[in-house]
Amino acid sequence: MTTSIQDDAQNDSALRAQAVARMRERRFGMFIHWGLYSAGARNEWMRHRERTPDAEYQRYLEHFEPDLFDPAEWADLAAAAGMKYVVVTTKHHEGFCLWETGQDTDFSVASTPWRRDLVGPIAESFRAHGLGVGLYHSLIDWHHPQFPIDGLHPLRDDAAARAEVRDVAEYRQYLHAQVTELLTGYGPVEQLFFDFSYPEHIHEGTPVWGGKGARDWGSEELLASVRRLQPGILVNDRLGIPGDYITPEQYQPAEPPTLDGVPALWEACQTINGSWGYDRDNTTAKSPDLLLRMLVDTVAKDGNLLLNVGPTARGELDPVAVETLRAIGRWMSRHGRAIHGAGPAAYTPPPDCRYTQRGNRLYLHLFAWPFEAVHLPGLAGQVEYAQFLHDASEVPMEVLSTDAESHMTSAAGTGGDTLTLELPVRRPDVAVPVIELFLR
Repeated sequence: MTTSIQDDAQNDSALRAQAVARMRERRFGMFIHWGLYSAGARNEWMRHRERTPDAEYQRYLEHFEPDLFDPAEWADLAAAAGMKYVVVTTKHHEGFCLWETGQDTDFSVASTPWRRDLVGPIAESFRAHGLGVGLYHSLIDWHHPQFPIDGLHPLRDDAAARAEVRDVAEYRQYLHAQVTELLTGYGPVEQLFFDFSYPEHIHEGTPVWGGKGARDWGSEELLASVRRLQPGILVNDRLGIPGDYITPEQYQPAEPPTLDGVPALWEACQTINGSWGYDRDNTTAKSPDLLLRMLVDTVAKDGNLLLNVGPTARGELDPVAVETLRAIGRWMSRHGRAIHGAGPAAYTPPPDCRYTQRGNRLYLHLFAWPFEAVHLPGLAGQVEYAQFLHDASEVPMEVLSTDAESHMTSAAGTGGDTLTLELPVRRPDVAVPVIELFLR
């Protein structure tokens, strides 16, 4: 019996090691936030901000009918953008379930005019494109009658609701049962993104009363159940206990994240326009060029980028998101090998640049375009050939003598270990120019 337990533990550990390697290979994924809030079109936190009671929010359930839902089209866009996996919301904080849950609730897709599962078709469509499938599941539930009111809850100012006796243990059973449904009903799930614990949370500058954490969720038991059901799954860090990877949200870490001094597996979660759910009047979309620089910066720091889209209530991606993904795809179609399977390099890049490396190929990403030359410390004698990645045109290189005089646009005195690349005056017409350096 002891040997069998040890073998199982070793097998589970091996599966997780494979999952870590797979995550680092993929580097770029699509996050999908979808729920009843898409009908309100004021993003996924609208019910919190507007303190919407259940009866008023019910109108979205009664009119949710995504008749233009085409998950194959979403998967096409993701694949063309160079994304290698998807993480889709199964339930956000509002409590609405995008699948036909067997638990005791009328707040699921089965109670809408649509009446059909949404999670399964998404998983099937993305797998058909060879993309990995991950699930997001909210620990918070603003609709469940046993979820205790707290400082984030839409009913936080409702005296009658606050006076109700609610049993978090009963909610915890519901939470665990739904996670079991998801992990037994949709095939292999590669990532599980829980969201979120907040025992001492500051929300928009205000301390949150009644915040919840690992004890409320039964996180130790829940994580053990997840591991038992899908041993190769990766679980994020928001259960209030350590997970497999960390998830900085809406910011780019200045340095590669570490845990106890050890490099961490990490995934930056980012939006196109600052909203996760569909937000009709949001006009603050980031440019594709900026998003690509964020992707490069993430990979250079050994992380993944999970870029979000928020479908409309009819089941379409909004035009800005579609064009953004297409623009990213145009760059990725020629530069993908500097991202997929690539990671940090041992060399220090020059200012306004990033390095990624894949095997013996070092990729120099030029965030700003220099005038006729870029100088690479530590690479003299280390590079056998250099070319632009977008068209495989040669980039001349030389090692400048430390005692040579500067002349016109050439720079002397850069040091004997510095490799100089000779660039054209005109910047290549790509979002981020990349030079591929073949190391000796």
